[in-house]
Amino acid sequence: MGKYVFGVDLGGTTVKMGLFDTDGNVSDKWEIVTDKTNNGEKILPDIADSIKGKMTERGIAATDVCGVGIGVPGPVDSKGVIYKAANLGWGVFNVSETLGGLLGLPVKTGNDANVAALGEMWKGGGVGYSSIVAVTLGTGVGGGIIVDGKVLAGATGAGGEIGHIHVEDNETEKCGCGNKGCLEQYSSATGITRLANRFLASSDKPSVLRDGEVSAKTVFDAVKAGDELAMEIAEKFGEYLGKGLASVACVVNPEAFVIGGGVSKAGPVLIDYISKYYLPNTFHGDRDVKFCLATLGNDAGIFGAARLVLE
Repeated sequence: MGKYVFGVDLGGTTVKMGLFDTDGNVSDKWEIVTDKTNNGEKILPDIADSIKGKMTERGIAATDVCGVGIGVPGPVDSKGVIYKAANLGWGVFNVSETLGGLLGLPVKTGNDANVAALGEMWKGGGVGYSSIVAVTLGTGVGGGIIVDGKVLAGATGAGGEIGHIHVEDNETEKCGCGNKGCLEQYSSATGITRLANRFLASSDKPSVLRDGEVSAKTVFDAVKAGDELAMEIAEKFGEYLGKGLASVACVVNPEAFVIGGGVSKAGPVLIDYISKYYLPNTFHGDRDVKFCLATLGNDAGIFGAARLVLE
């Protein structure tokens, strides 16, 4: 049994990596740029080179490494096959086999949001629970479902894609997935910005949001300052996400929702808006669910990826 595990979180802009011991203690963290040229053909070779470089630097032999876990932005099945990653230009291929071949090490692959969920359950906001839904509010909305300690990935790895639950019939703009009216279009960082711009355009109420950059952060900063229009935007956000999560709960009956991603930095105020619309719209058997903020931040992915190997 090796002493080390590498966790890799592959994002559209950067690849985050961590070196862990088998107890989940991280001893080194670093990142490299995600090179998406030529349909992302350099991404896995770059990751392999970076891990090999770290092994050389730290004097780690291949026999000391249990394996490498990697979270990728797309649906992944249990064999490590990714079914397209639009942000990277990838088609359908086996990530575990490809990266494993480059490294000469065992590789386990999971969807990035599922992997982040695993990380939060293991060492973050979901500690103490074995059935959670992790909701990542970032550029998109990711979901990771853990039931009895196991990732629920589904037949083609598309389980937990809660960002693409249909929540609005009257949407005219397309989501990145090609559909219209997805939860992601209203609850992600970009979605909140879109909502805010629509509210600003359709209302003449004064708001600090009219004076500068409009972003998820400035919206929730304005909410905390008592800005009326910002509070209306937050209400709408909460309505979409609260009702969406009420639907999710009826299917998976989690103990807790762990809310993470950049938007979660708004803190407890965020949960107030979500739970306000969650409670009246969910089944009575799901009303005791806890809402927790994720605690690992941008490290959830590398922790979860390491955990994939140790499962």
